[in-house]
Amino acid sequence: MSIAEMVDPLEHGDNLPLEPDEPRARRKRMSKVQLYGRRFARNRTAVVGAVVFVLIVLFALLGPFTQQYDHVELDFLALSDAPSAEHWFGTNNAGNDLYAQVVVGLQRSLMIALTVSLGTTVLAALVGTTAAYFGGWYERLALLVIHFLMVVPTFLVLAMISNDSGGDWRIIAVMLIFVSWFFTARTIWTLSLSIREREYIAAARYMGVGGFRIVLRHMLPNIGSLLIINFTLGVVAAVQAETGLSFLGFGVKAPDVSLGSLIGVGSATITSSPWLFAFPAAALTLLTVSMALVADGLRDALDPTSAAGGRA
Repeated sequence: MSIAEMVDPLEHGDNLPLEPDEPRARRKRMSKVQLYGRRFARNRTAVVGAVVFVLIVLFALLGPFTQQYDHVELDFLALSDAPSAEHWFGTNNAGNDLYAQVVVGLQRSLMIALTVSLGTTVLAALVGTTAAYFGGWYERLALLVIHFLMVVPTFLVLAMISNDSGGDWRIIAVMLIFVSWFFTARTIWTLSLSIREREYIAAARYMGVGGFRIVLRHMLPNIGSLLIINFTLGVVAAVQAETGLSFLGFGVKAPDVSLGSLIGVGSATITSSPWLFAFPAAALTLLTVSMALVADGLRDALDPTSAAGGRA
């Protein structure tokens, strides 16, 4: 094996061995995306989850073009009205159109979830891999911070900071990133300890490649499947965290809305006006279940030892 092949096996080993009796036409080069895509497509529940998630995103994006009222507009002639031709999801006791509020709430929850999941994954990946590669005082300091944050009661931190946030979703997103990244960073650090001892890492170091370049070019791609799955599951966790905070009054606040705040309001009138709870809860359930199915399908597709994805 040449040194160039030792530097990064991802560039030189992206073709899986084929059976000797397979036709020559199938021996053409197959990219990793095609391989993973075929394995993912064989998981029917994951495909259903992906389709549902795409439809939810389309609903959030195209919903404002179909709504008849703004989410803060009041209709004093329709207070706590049931779903009708004029108000498709009904109205609340103040006269707000619930359809418009669900659209805006879904947009806000998706924005928070994607921001938190992306920020958590990037921060955890950088801290975990650099701590494992460089070692020494930096590794000890990083682990000290991680272990300290793991024992801090995160809900108290969230409650204290959210009281001064004014319900701003940006502050809530940053706050959720701050209390979520260290669990993933601890896992990535453990995995990166074995990666830094690989031959291609030693070869890159021998060829004079810088430490940060080795981390970005060679270590992070080799845990890419973990990062993708963590990002997908992070969306579910972030939606649930934001929903819980807003339900308890520590998250998004009026005039802005999220699925959590809508569910919190609807839960108080679930017997007299059940539609105020049912529609936001249905949107939340579809969002979290679809992302969970997608994450399960990605795990099977990206895991070469999994038989769930079949043969590509």
